[in-house]
Amino acid sequence: MKGPNKTLRNLALGLGYCFLYVPILSLMVFSFNDSPVLTSWSGFSLRWYHTLFQDETLLRAAWLSFKIAVLTATAATIIGTWAGYVLARMGRFKGFGLYLGMLSAPLVIPEVVLGISLLLMFVEMRTHFGWPEQNGMFTIWIGHVTLCMAFVAVVVQSRIRDMDRSLEEAALDLGATPLRVFFSITLPLIAPALASAWLLSFTLSLDDVVVASFLSGPGYSTLPMEVFSRVRLGLKPEVNALATLFILAVGVCVIIANRLQTRKEN
Repeated sequence: MKGPNKTLRNLALGLGYCFLYVPILSLMVFSFNDSPVLTSWSGFSLRWYHTLFQDETLLRAAWLSFKIAVLTATAATIIGTWAGYVLARMGRFKGFGLYLGMLSAPLVIPEVVLGISLLLMFVEMRTHFGWPEQNGMFTIWIGHVTLCMAFVAVVVQSRIRDMDRSLEEAALDLGATPLRVFFSITLPLIAPALASAWLLSFTLSLDDVVVASFLSGPGYSTLPMEVFSRVRLGLKPEVNALATLFILAVGVCVIIANRLQTRKEN
């Protein structure tokens, strides 16, 4: 039986890449367009980048989203790593089903339900304890950590289950404590999975609109919320410029991470 036609396979692959990346490339190209009309090219210009750096509202929203995304990715990776380790190594303990269900809930429930639940929780806390005083960066951060740690746990759990356990058992036989084994052996071996989980959490937090909409307060509008509100009145070209800067920054980070990983493997 003959394999698939090479030309057809390359064509399908090319169409897939075009479907994924042509819109992104178009956005980057039109960020240098001199025309205020997004779909009409009138010449090369950097005017929208200049306009972007004068738009304090958009820059403030972008900086807020970046801070929340970094804090969320860090906290979710720490919590999700421990949660995934428990799932992969601790076996079926008492209450395992409840633990697994609570951990997996953010993966399956709609973000609207998650946002409403957290909002009601903060309202009750404010009523009984007077804290937090208002919704803002902290409440958005809590919501994003709740959402992202479940994804981290899934990634880490899969990596730990595929890992050879003999190294951990040998270290335990030589007298190392379980905590020492985790930090000295397990953690370095799952480092690539942790990096992937961190980047996934960062992206999910940076991209979130629904949860942030419920948990934000006055003066705490994230970048996706700001862009979404502007779309209703007509998207301006400086948003293309901001998206281009984000794409370039993420691309540079991915290239650096790949170089470091390749150097480590060699």
